[in-house]
Amino acid sequence: MPDAMFVEVLTPDKTLYSGEAAVITLPGVAGSFQLLNMHAPMIANLKVGTIEITGLDNQKKTYSVNNGLVEVLNNKVVVLI
Repeated sequence: MPDAMFVEVLTPDKTLYSGEAAVITLPGVAGSFQLLNMHAPMIANLKVGTIEITGLDNQKKTYSVNNGLVEVLNNKVVVLI
């Protein structure tokens, strides 16, 4: 079993993040939530807030978001903002 999930954070213009992560925290419309390795498949809407990605080295990257969508499938997380 892999130790990390693959995460991509995409805008219409560019890729903001592409790589492995241990944890990703997202601002869902029903409240903030976290995704971990091997999360069940899901699709969720995002609201205004901050995306925080924690890498395998515990380094954190943050991105501001006005709205968006996240898809989790086969241990891959794609965030469209």
